[in-house]
Amino acid sequence: MCHIRAARKHDVDELNRIACESEAYWGYDEKFMERFKEVYRITEDFICSNPTFILVEGSHVIGFYALIETHEGTELEYFYIDPRFIGKGYGKKMWERLIDYCREAGVKSFSLVTSPQAKGFYERMGAVVVGEVESLLREGRRIPRLRYEIT
Repeated sequence: MCHIRAARKHDVDELNRIACESEAYWGYDEKFMERFKEVYRITEDFICSNPTFILVEGSHVIGFYALIETHEGTELEYFYIDPRFIGKGYGKKMWERLIDYCREAGVKSFSLVTSPQAKGFYERMGAVVVGEVESLLREGRRIPRLRYEIT
């Protein structure tokens, strides 16, 4: 049985492992992944300052997500599944829990940027592409920006 819990400081290493392995799942080279580890490193301060939640089944951490507030509004900063569990329905479960949290917190919509490979998942969940942004990881690389409206 899956459940969601708030991330705690001591989860930081496991969350970084999952984020890196999940991103590497798409076949990126070593240089790209080293830059990913620098730019998207999760810290204890991040966990304490932003809503960060973990999907757990038994003793396994399946995945996690985190929201941040920016000058443009709420953004989905992280949404990662341990690669051993990709394609098994856990992403949808985690997404549903994310939307429940947003409703409870009064979040009306949020934006996210993602890799081109993951864009289809977010579109199946109801997010809509609203443009592209320059990747923070590789100069000249454009990645999709999406928006999700909470109904």
